Amino acid sequence: MSRPPLPPFTHDTAVEKVRLAEDGWNTRDAAKVATAYTPDTRWRNRVEFVHNREEAEAFLTRKWNRELEYRLIKELWAFTGHRIAVRYAYEYRDDSGHWFRAYGNENWEFADDGLMRSRHASINEMPIAEADRKFRWPLGRRPDDHPSLSDLGL
Repeated sequence: MSRPPLPPFTHDTAVEKVRLAEDGWNTRDAAKVATAYTPDTRWRNRVEFVHNREEAEAFLTRKWNRELEYRLIKELWAFTGHRIAVRYAYEYRDDSGHWFRAYGNENWEFADDGLMRSRHASINEMPIAEADRKFRWPLGRRPDDHPSLSDLGL
């Protein structure tokens, strides 16, 4: 199974790959999202380490069970060959109704078939008031006309 666009990336294919990753994560479907990663994928996400696709799916299931009403925006930062760097922000609420915005950077490396081989994420989050939310589209894919991180000043 291949997952276009395939490396080596151009600017346009890197932008497309980033948007496809954003769209996938915004589904909050851990089983579907996990298929975008190699069977032996390696992740560092904050202080948690993932060592294969099954662990990635379990990680995402736990994440989206805790992070309710999750909405994510990713933006291309840099790319070369089989690698892409992104910056991103997402908003969610916890089961007590408290809202948060998380900011992060990810470094990705892809196999020749377009599946992500490694993901290194650095993330910080802060509580926000519900009134300060910026990501208010209906759950699911971010609308094409919704502002980007840069447009939002994030």
